[in-house]
Parts: sequence; C-alpha cells; structure tokens
Amino acid sequence: MGTSADRSQGRGGAWTPLKHAASNYARAASGGSGGTRLNARRVLARHVAVLGGAGAAASTARAGTTGIARLGGLLTGIGNEGLASTLTQAGLDGLVGRDRFDVLDGLITLIAGDAADVESQAARDAACDVLDELVEDADTWDELEAIGVTPENLERLLTMFLAHYVYNRLPVLAERLARLTDPGAARDADAQIVHMIQDLVALRMPEDPFNFDWSGPAGAQFADDAVRDVYEILQNLPQEP
Repeated sequence: MGTSADRSQGRGGAWTPLKHAASNYARAASGGSGGTRLNARRVLARHVAVLGGAGAAASTARAGTTGIARLGGLLTGIGNEGLASTLTQAGLDGLVGRDRFDVLDGLITLIAGDAADVESQAARDAACDVLDELVEDADTWDELEAIGVTPENLERLLTMFLAHYVYNRLPVLAERLARLTDPGAARDADAQIVHMIQDLVALRMPEDPFNFDWSGPAGAQFADDAVRDVYEILQNLPQEP
C-alpha cells in the first residue's frame, strides 16, 4: 500500500466525511471481494476536500508534477536511445552495467527525489511501481538494456504513475485497510481504488511525445495539466448510485 497512513491525523471539517467513507469502504472490503464502488467514489471525492479542493491539491503536488515530467523524459530517452545512453545523459553513467537493484534505485531517485518528506515518498512509491512494471522480470544489465518503450507504453506508464501518486497522497484509507485481518482482501481493495483512479486519468498526450521537451516548460505544463485535471475529476465524482 502507499503512504497515506502518514496522513490520517486530521479532525473535524472535511476529515469527518472522508473517515466515514474510508471506514465504510474497508468494512465492505472485509468480505474479500473489494469495497463497493460507491464507497470508493466517496473516498476519492471526499479526500480532495481534505487536501483543500482540486486547486490546492494540484498546487501542492510538486513531487508528482516533477515526477511526471522526469518520468516522461526518462521513458522517451530509453525509447529513443536505449538505457545506457539515457543513464549517461542523466549523469548516472556509473549505473551502466549494474544490476536491477542498483539501476532502479538510481532511476527512482532521479524521478522522485530522496523521500525527504511525505510528498517525495508518495512519488517514490509511484515511481517504484511504474519501473517494476517497465522492467518486468529483467534482472541483469543485458536484460535491462534490452527493454524498449513504445508510445503506447509511454502513455500507460505515465497514467500508472499519476494514479499511484494520487493514491499515495490519499489520507486515511491505507490505515483503515491495514486493520483488515485478511491481507488479500486489503490488497484487492487497495488495487480497486488505484484502478479507479487510473481509469479516470485522461492525459492529453503531446502529438509527438518522443520528440517533446519533457525537461522544459512544455513538460512542466503537461505535468501540471495532468495533475490538475485528475483532481478536478475526482472532486466532481458522483457519490450516489
């Protein structure tokens, strides 16, 4: 699960309906088939108010927006020139030839920083999930170097990062799910929320993403728009059947 257990200390105001929705979702999940989609929508919608509304949630998501742009640059670099060249251009040439653990650790830090605070940790956890998906079972350097990125993979992995990052910022829920006695039920409920967010992400991809300035103003604007759009969608989710 993500880092949201670190964000469960608020009281009153918008916290009360969120805590009720999270508790109801976890209670429904205890049966082993995940929580109800209605309660999931309530959790997702109500957590935005706790973060100060869609605008505030987006404006404070600096680790996420920076991470999206950096991940876009990393993935297109791998797609265009391969992993070794991408590492070298990022100043990580010392990782060329290393194994999965060393390479992924360096790339996660490149994308999301050093986890100095909760926001950075949320982005690091999301980056870890995305890079595990990218490399799959690759372990040795030769296997890592053979990995490629297509335009379809690029959009899917950016969407995945954003969904996991938003989930990792979500207060209360992980703490509620951690109380379940069935780890499988908790994992299913956890995954259902992430998948719901992922289904709601609507990235407006650049026309030519492999020749896009991910590290410049255009990349920053893309990331800002992506984060703002998903929080506006979540804020406006219908909370009734």
